[in-house]
Amino acid sequence: MPAIAIVGAQWGDEGKGKATDLLGGRVDYVVKPNGGNNAGHTVVVNGEKFELKLLPAGILSPNAVPVIGNGVVINLEALFQEIDGLEARGHSCANLKISANAHLVAPYHQTMDKVTERFLGKRAIGTTGRGIGPTYMDKVARLGIRVQDVFDESILRQKIEGALRQKNELLVKLYNRRAVTVDEIVEYFLSYADRLKPMVVDSVNLLNDALDEGKVVLMEGGQATYLDVDHGTYPFVTSSNPTAGGASVGAGIGPTRFSRTIGIVKAYTTRVGSGPFPTELFDEMGEQLRTTGGEFGVNTGRPRRTGWYDAVMAHYAARINGFTDYFLTKLDVLTGIEKIPVCVAYDVDGVRHDRMPMTQTEFHHAKPIFEYFDGWTEDISGARTLEDLPENAQKYVQALEEMSGCRISAIGVGPGRDQVVQVHDLIED
Repeated sequence: MPAIAIVGAQWGDEGKGKATDLLGGRVDYVVKPNGGNNAGHTVVVNGEKFELKLLPAGILSPNAVPVIGNGVVINLEALFQEIDGLEARGHSCANLKISANAHLVAPYHQTMDKVTERFLGKRAIGTTGRGIGPTYMDKVARLGIRVQDVFDESILRQKIEGALRQKNELLVKLYNRRAVTVDEIVEYFLSYADRLKPMVVDSVNLLNDALDEGKVVLMEGGQATYLDVDHGTYPFVTSSNPTAGGASVGAGIGPTRFSRTIGIVKAYTTRVGSGPFPTELFDEMGEQLRTTGGEFGVNTGRPRRTGWYDAVMAHYAARINGFTDYFLTKLDVLTGIEKIPVCVAYDVDGVRHDRMPMTQTEFHHAKPIFEYFDGWTEDISGARTLEDLPENAQKYVQALEEMSGCRISAIGVGPGRDQVVQVHDLIED
């Protein structure tokens, strides 16, 4: 059975957790292939809200084995706090598997994240300060600490010594902070070793064996396409590749084994942190979308920037990821809006761009060119088929499908796990 990837098509917060949870009962493994505890998923089960950060949303599906893949960077303190919180609410995490090759966030990574962000001043990226970027930097610089290192104290100590040699110079001489000792970091990691060890696996063989056995493996991507370090609005991006290609690398599953890549796209657009946002709203309508849609960060509580649907971005995301399907979320948030704008192109210094501009400068100066669609006032939260939606809502969905370069196979019409309009089967159709 081939693998399936779920990928955010905008700047994150599109509702990937809802999509994963919807499919969770029909898949055997749910894998988080990238990111860390800097981005979360909100899932509502039987009216109960769960905010997940490091754990895959599939952890709430009793039949699926949740896996944290090699592409993730793990804050062990945050991981076990999240596990303890779920288990206190009656949800077992006993089946959780963690790749031995995943990298670990050290306390000094969080310190470096915060001091460097402050040092940048007006050029700050808008990170969460959770050490994700510095951890990926160490991974690429070959100074990283991996999960497997926690079980070999000699190797662990050697790697921490190497990492701190440079960082202490920066912390003390440039940022006027105290030096971090090797012993305190070694002690920090070893304190989690006994609890961590039973969860650690060779995730590449685990997942590929599962596929060989005909099992369904779902990749639950964190972050989103336009936060991708290669394809996003650089430098206002994350430090990993939260695209479909990144899901393959972050789980150790070859690209030819994927049969579906599902893009999650909100019926409007949101963004957290700095960076260009052509359709951003600064008026009462922007606040309405924020309030009605509950657009506040799962991890930070920061209010999200809000704007209208951007079909240019959606079309480009479909190309980057090779989407086979779109899952359109939060359509219900638009209920009651008389005229709904959709960005169909950009005006850049008087020149129309029907596709994503090539350069950061052009995108930064892009102004949206809108088409307007009639809205609806009917409550759509009970809709379960396309025909259940009001005529104007159907027309809006059909227009987005035509503009976005990919069929829309499912539509979210409320926060509940069952509040979904199913147009096409996301696994077998």
